[in-house]
Amino acid sequence: MLYFSRVSREKNIKWYNGCVNRTNREYLNGHKSVVLWFTGLSGAGKSTLAYSVEEALHKKGFRTFVLDGDNIRHGLSSDLGFSVHDQSENLRRIGEVTKLFFDSGSIVLVSVISPFLKDRERVRKLINSDKFFEIYVNCPIHVCEQRDTKGLYKLAQSGEIKNLIGLHSPYEEPTKPELTINTNQITMNKSVNKVMAFLKDKKIINGTI
Repeated sequence: MLYFSRVSREKNIKWYNGCVNRTNREYLNGHKSVVLWFTGLSGAGKSTLAYSVEEALHKKGFRTFVLDGDNIRHGLSSDLGFSVHDQSENLRRIGEVTKLFFDSGSIVLVSVISPFLKDRERVRKLINSDKFFEIYVNCPIHVCEQRDTKGLYKLAQSGEIKNLIGLHSPYEEPTKPELTINTNQITMNKSVNKVMAFLKDKKIINGTI
């Protein structure tokens, strides 16, 4: 077995460019590839919205894929905890996987709390600023606590969870999201329609390329 130091590894591993690129895949798919990054507190409705938008896009013939934060932690990030370092590493991994799906020509919908501005901006730069749309799923924490869809707030109140984002750990709200959805004010159906209208306005889902 061969072992390489970091320096020798960087010298011996080269990026290989194939003949088929993202533009070719977009042409074959008949639509552009973009990233819809749904961020917000636990219980805000990120995953429900992301999967509902995916269903609406799929029915119209668009190639899509949802990367859900909880699902990622069952596999790719199953070795990570919830420290600040581990949360950033989790976002780095999700960002790299997002880039792969983006390059495949798909519309990628990412649902993850992603509490830190710097981590979200890092993914934005990785993708391409005009292909990355940050969607702030905004919902007051007291409403999220009332919903408590995963039972996390109840566990936090009992002391079983000590670093819940929004309560014990900070959540940095987006400063300039491309779209804000206030899920405590409008229905899920209207939320989906708002995202779809946004994509039409950006000419992502208007006809073919």
